[in-house]
Amino acid sequence: MKILLLGAGGREHALAWKISQSSILDELFIAPGNAGTRQYGKNVSLSPIDFDGIKQFVLENNIDMVVVGPEEPLVLGIYDYFQEDSSIRHCAIIGPSKEGAKLEGSKNYAKEFMARHRIPTAKYACFTASSLDEGILYLRSMKAPYVLKADGLAAGKGVLIIEDLESAEKELKSMLENERFGEASKKVVIEQFLDGIELSVFVMTDGESFKLLPEAKDYKRIFEGNQGENTGGMGAVSPVPFADAAFMDKVHNQIIVPTVKGLISERIEYKGFIFFGLINVKGDPYVIEYNCRMGDPETEVVIPRLKSDILDLFEGIASNTLSERDIQFIDKSTATVMMVSGGYPNEYEKGLPIYGINNVVDSIVFHAGTSSDGPQVLTNGGRVLSITSYGKNIEAAVEKCYDSISKISFEKAYYRKDIGRDLIK
Repeated sequence: MKILLLGAGGREHALAWKISQSSILDELFIAPGNAGTRQYGKNVSLSPIDFDGIKQFVLENNIDMVVVGPEEPLVLGIYDYFQEDSSIRHCAIIGPSKEGAKLEGSKNYAKEFMARHRIPTAKYACFTASSLDEGILYLRSMKAPYVLKADGLAAGKGVLIIEDLESAEKELKSMLENERFGEASKKVVIEQFLDGIELSVFVMTDGESFKLLPEAKDYKRIFEGNQGENTGGMGAVSPVPFADAAFMDKVHNQIIVPTVKGLISERIEYKGFIFFGLINVKGDPYVIEYNCRMGDPETEVVIPRLKSDILDLFEGIASNTLSERDIQFIDKSTATVMMVSGGYPNEYEKGLPIYGINNVVDSIVFHAGTSSDGPQVLTNGGRVLSITSYGKNIEAAVEKCYDSISKISFEKAYYRKDIGRDLIK
């Protein structure tokens, strides 16, 4: 098979690493890729949202399947674009339709979907600039802390958790009147705060059946002890110790099955990954959010635990035969720690040389934000490298990550030193 993988981050490097191991792969292209993905395929200078350019590339290179890494092409409707064009309809897209991607593209749409299908989630209401006064009254009817979510895509940064009412009212005005998150905050969802511990659960689906992937826990805040601003993710671990059989049984029956059945009943085309951002509240799972693709950095701990041929599973998604495919996992723990640019998630420098990647032997170095100048790898983003390790348990995997990080350097590099520590007894 000839595969085109869209994206440029750590998620895409991990997917490229796994796809490259497939026995049915003929050729892998990554658009646009990064300095790490070139080891597993050919990087192509093409934007994941340049649908016309992607079409041309697919036709010129006889591509059999397009695997969509990031959310933006899905929310913009790349699946529908291919389905509506007879010249490229034969090429499989791993990712949902535009309607399916609205589960991530609109928080309000996702909440309404959950309400229709009785999927447990926090109580909420949605407001616009014209209903700001009602929004303020709604805030005043709730207890602190206050959760404000930009309705649209905001690169993982559109969620605010605020401790006092005055600040919450001020932020709501900023989001709606001043469009703090641009188009994404033209609507704002105000949500009840749920007190618990978060985790991420993933399934692959062909729109009828599904396969459950290993769960993960990621660490969003920039500073140790979950302090500071939200980021795209500073690290992750898998499996999650508190996600035992009883809890996962509830997730399966109360959340995953009703979601897939809901998609079927509403005739929403969905062929790809569903990411369930969950919270465990006293042993019961609630949905915080859906994503229409794999998470990042969770991909960097989930995909290394997949023993099965990923292209065989993707083929099952494309041909509606996923239920017939075998899925197996490696019985080890995995951890990943993000090395980020100094200043991230705010302003940071790019183009700084990275040293020591080749000295790492006990971990996999997934590139998240890198570029290359000949053999020299340079920083090219806020999150730069994702260092992933296996271990007999989380503690051993995390320790290996930090040992490997000590061999890598770039100017102003920063990483959290407490990834997974809250789960280690």
